[in-house]
Amino acid sequence: MQLGIVGLGRMGGNIARRLMQGGHQTVVFDRSQASITTLEGEGATGARDLADLVAKLDTPRAVWVMLPAGSPTEQTIAQLADLLSPGDVIIDGGNTFYKDDIRRARDLSARQLHYVDVGTSGGVWGLERGYCMMIGGEKAVFEHLDPLFKTLAPGIGDIPRTQGRTGDEERAEHGYIHTGPAGSGHFVKMIHNGIEYGMMQAFAEGFDILKTKASDSLPEDQRFDLNLADIAEVWRRGSVVSSWLLDLTADALVADEALAGYSGVVSDSGEGRWTIDAAVEQAVPVPVLSGALFARFRSRQDATYGDKILSAMRFGFGGHVETPK
Repeated sequence: MQLGIVGLGRMGGNIARRLMQGGHQTVVFDRSQASITTLEGEGATGARDLADLVAKLDTPRAVWVMLPAGSPTEQTIAQLADLLSPGDVIIDGGNTFYKDDIRRARDLSARQLHYVDVGTSGGVWGLERGYCMMIGGEKAVFEHLDPLFKTLAPGIGDIPRTQGRTGDEERAEHGYIHTGPAGSGHFVKMIHNGIEYGMMQAFAEGFDILKTKASDSLPEDQRFDLNLADIAEVWRRGSVVSSWLLDLTADALVADEALAGYSGVVSDSGEGRWTIDAAVEQAVPVPVLSGALFARFRSRQDATYGDKILSAMRFGFGGHVETPK
């Protein structure tokens, strides 16, 4: 298939690469000419602007927008809507607020354009590992785009099948699903990120306790000078807390247990906040998720070793660089 891609940053460029490796054609655009030129050298067709990108796509067109949520995505989708034709599809693969998806889908439908929201997880490792995708929009449009999603997804791999699943392998087992109408994909991804905050915070607090066990404030016979890199490594192997987040923590600790390259000032993408907002709207108690979000706020005032663990994990999976205070 053919896909237009707008935004060639940490994830957009690798989405184009993974699709091309799978035999698909891409037409790409970014504000950075260097990013376009690099992908042209790898087989993509470059575009000089959005109008040129649309002109180079066959109908019905599909354009994937991979930009920061908010104004950059909003403005780009508005421009694309003026350039595209009835029957074309706009895909938002960023971290958009799901209520904005609902509004956009309604507005674009009045212009006979289709809208698909793709909650995309995989970070900077997506080219190698594939992308886990939670996809909202019209079912028929999802089915039409399925070859693209299947190529981007991780696939079955070597993960054992969940006990009780029977029959043919389902899309969920390949790493992507159709979640429902517009907005549902980003809603599911939003909750995914809220959970991610809680899991990361648990690791951060645990390693902070391990680190401070050597404190002079403790009785001498209760002080342990623990090797945190070895602890992370042993937990990776057979432990019930083994996970990709723990893998990233182990990587950071073996490189520098002091984590001197991190200040511990931990940003939040917005999805953690939206998760808490949804919990309030639905009257669902979320003490762990809300505590994890508030801990990030606190890190910008008085960072701890645990906050450095958080920063290291965020850099590991998403290439997120700390925001200065």
